Amino acid sequence: MAEIIQRDGTWTFDGETVRIVPGGRAHPVRLALGELAVPVEALAGISFEPDRKGGRLRLRLRGGACPVLRAADGRLKDGADPYALAVERDRTGVAEYFVDEVRNALLIEQVPEGPVDRFLLPGPALPVSGGGSDGTASFDGETVRLTWNWKAEESKTAGGPVSFPLSRIAGVRWLPSMGLENGSLRFEPVEGPVSAPPKYDTYSLELWGMSKKEYTAVLVAAAVLARLPQARTAVDAPAGPPALTKAPGPAPAAVPPADDHDVLLRRLRELGELHRAGVLTDEEFSTAKQAILSRM
Repeated sequence: MAEIIQRDGTWTFDGETVRIVPGGRAHPVRLALGELAVPVEALAGISFEPDRKGGRLRLRLRGGACPVLRAADGRLKDGADPYALAVERDRTGVAEYFVDEVRNALLIEQVPEGPVDRFLLPGPALPVSGGGSDGTASFDGETVRLTWNWKAEESKTAGGPVSFPLSRIAGVRWLPSMGLENGSLRFEPVEGPVSAPPKYDTYSLELWGMSKKEYTAVLVAAAVLARLPQARTAVDAPAGPPALTKAPGPAPAAVPPADDHDVLLRRLRELGELHRAGVLTDEEFSTAKQAILSRM
């Protein structure tokens, strides 16, 4: 077990899953996401980026594994990134040990760095809401609702709050404010894109960047993306092989007679699949895994 506890949050790793708990004063996006469980198969890498104050621990996920990262499209600031942890100067050694442990697991499991064809993380819990400058967006899994405030243009407030089912949404795009350019949370209806600017578009929220809470609009975008018809297989598909009926008293898989490195790595992957499918108990998996590691 590897663990690092910081004011920014706590990360633990048990060999299979990185658990992330945000600190009490973390960015609103991270607080809204809450505790995250990131399986090894969702990881493309991990790094520690040192600086004069200590550094930053950062997970790199495989493309398409996380709905939040897909919705953000590389536009999240470090403070809002749920997969980055600020590390104090006296804990850099622990951070480097954490990196080594995760990298060893990635090597043993032979996790590819390429993109995945389905989401490996569930995304924001429902219902979810996010604040914009001229209103608030909310999503319950079936319906998006946009509620306007006093800053909204009359073209939006005249018709009152807007609700539309998921079946009427063809896409969603989140853009944070950058410099003097306002951002937006924009839903594209199935009838086609709207040409009006976000401040006048009743399918959009405008984001001025005046508050960190405006960043929470990305959570609504992520929740919708994870449930769009074209992405539904990414959410509904099983995360591994079909569940198998457990036979009474299965014996741990035998260790290959030859100490061939590739053969041993392949057997470790097979053991992991059997364990996740419920064929091997935790004790049986641990015993077989240690036997193979001793041969390596």
